[in-house]
Amino acid sequence: MSDNKKSTKRMVPLRYVLTPFAIIFAALIVMMVLGAVAPKPEKKPISVRAPLVEVAELSPSTVQFLVPSQGSVMPRTKTNLISEVSGMVTQVSDKFVVGGFFKKGEEILRIDDITYKVAVLQAESRLGAAESTLVSEKASAKQAEDEWLLTGKTLDEAPILARRIPQLKQAEANLIAAKADLTEARTKLERTRIIAPYDAMIKAKKVDIGQYVTVGSSIADTFAVDYAEVRLPVKQRDVAFLNLPKINQPLEQASGVELYYQLDGNKFTWSSNIARYEGVVDMASRVHYLVAQLDDPYKVLGNAEQNEIHIGTFVNATIEGKEISNVLSIPRAAVHGANTLYLIDGQNKLHIQNIDVLRAEVEHVYTQQVIDSDFRLVLTNIEAPVEGMSLRVLGEASANVSTDVATKTEDENEDDNS
Repeated sequence: MSDNKKSTKRMVPLRYVLTPFAIIFAALIVMMVLGAVAPKPEKKPISVRAPLVEVAELSPSTVQFLVPSQGSVMPRTKTNLISEVSGMVTQVSDKFVVGGFFKKGEEILRIDDITYKVAVLQAESRLGAAESTLVSEKASAKQAEDEWLLTGKTLDEAPILARRIPQLKQAEANLIAAKADLTEARTKLERTRIIAPYDAMIKAKKVDIGQYVTVGSSIADTFAVDYAEVRLPVKQRDVAFLNLPKINQPLEQASGVELYYQLDGNKFTWSSNIARYEGVVDMASRVHYLVAQLDDPYKVLGNAEQNEIHIGTFVNATIEGKEISNVLSIPRAAVHGANTLYLIDGQNKLHIQNIDVLRAEVEHVYTQQVIDSDFRLVLTNIEAPVEGMSLRVLGEASANVSTDVATKTEDENEDDNS
């Protein structure tokens, strides 16, 4: 039985095996014939539109450059008041507190002066004695000269001792010394009163009433309030765009400076001027320093129209620089790389041009290079710019531009769209 089954399987007719392949082959032939005799799709011309760009006119103008900087408001003069006498502090001003304001010559505090008053009286006494001695020596010298003349000789022949010249000279010297002692005693007495050396504000208070001070003791730290200064660092590349005075020469025309800071969303500004140029390059940072001046920063002198500003305040600054003519101002976004511009001519063709940059800022790049008046600046970024390629200008009508491939079939178009 098993042998009969095997023989039956071997005897499957060949037509059952070949029939499927014959059907597939016949179908392929029919498809090829139908494809050959079917009408071909009509070819349609296509066009590719040029890139659409936004442009701007290029026209030279006179530009005043502004140089940014920053710094802290500092007093023009700072002083550490030192006691020149010794004694107990017997009296202090009600304004002798941190932040207290004193006019020039106003008394800040007083040191016990009894010792120095006594010294003045003693010096006056010594001066009176010296004056009396000098009068006496002058009389004695006159009497000695008269006695010498009685001998019948001239005064030129008399010895200096006979004329009492040494005694007279010593009396005159003693008088000078007595006057000097009196001047010193009065000066020390005056220095028991500590007075403001200028219109000043107290920054630090070192002593108080009842405290004993010695010569050299620190009394207080003060600073002047007639005007303040802001030291502004300027980079080397910005120096050429500023009106800087020569060393040891006054500014012919002070450059204006706007000082400002922002607080809680509000901007506070002060107008100032450059007072001087230090003329020294910092070896660490390689920057130059300008000094701006702010008059009456605390508004205590009555000659300031601006808001009060405190010493130590950090401010930003915008310094007015030179005015330069025939300058093209180009938006920073329209500059590609360091110095490349995209320009469009009258036929809407692209031109790629490099420029010589006069100055580059965050928002603008400036150049004095002459650019053809027919060119306009392309503000739009172009993905694959090619010299001479056609462009379309936003807001202007322009024709379609054909590509090198003149026609495509509908099927190809469908393939492209897919």
